[in-house]
Amino acid sequence: MGSNSDNVGGKSIEEKISYLKNHISSYPDFPKPGILFRDMFSLLRDPTAFRVLKDVMVEYTRNNIGEAEVVVGLESRGFLFGSILAIELGLPFVPIRKPGKLPGALNKVTYSLEYGTDTFEIQRESIKPGQNILIVDDLLATGGSLNAATTLIADCQAKVSGCLVIMELADLNGRTKVKAPIHSLMSF
Repeated sequence: MGSNSDNVGGKSIEEKISYLKNHISSYPDFPKPGILFRDMFSLLRDPTAFRVLKDVMVEYTRNNIGEAEVVVGLESRGFLFGSILAIELGLPFVPIRKPGKLPGALNKVTYSLEYGTDTFEIQRESIKPGQNILIVDDLLATGGSLNAATTLIADCQAKVSGCLVIMELADLNGRTKVKAPIHSLMSF
């Protein structure tokens, strides 16, 4: 375990990101013909790659994203990456969930998808007015869910200091729909 990790550990952040990109599996024609599916879970199956991803997320956030007081993760893969980042940064973690999963007083937003609508919810007590929020998700595609999350944060009277995504599908132009700074570690 040590030698692979040590070989990557001393590299620049750009070299580490290149290493991570090389560990993303691609599946043509999934989930339907004409789609090239990028499988981020291949990174998680390799303990060295997963550790490098964690290190890159932490280093990138510390060097490129303004002061965050809370890390918010989007259901469901944003929970995985956001909670790891929150622990490493010593910050609270707050989930944004689909309807019916959170108790208490909630803020809600409904947003459009290619095939209909969906809803996100956040517990009102989890975000204080004026706080700086870092939103974390796995993927930026069309931008609908990330834009909805920024709306929820605004409804809590807090500020989005940045949105961190592991992968961005640049051809879908999702970042044009999001009214907050977006940081993507890998772009395809």
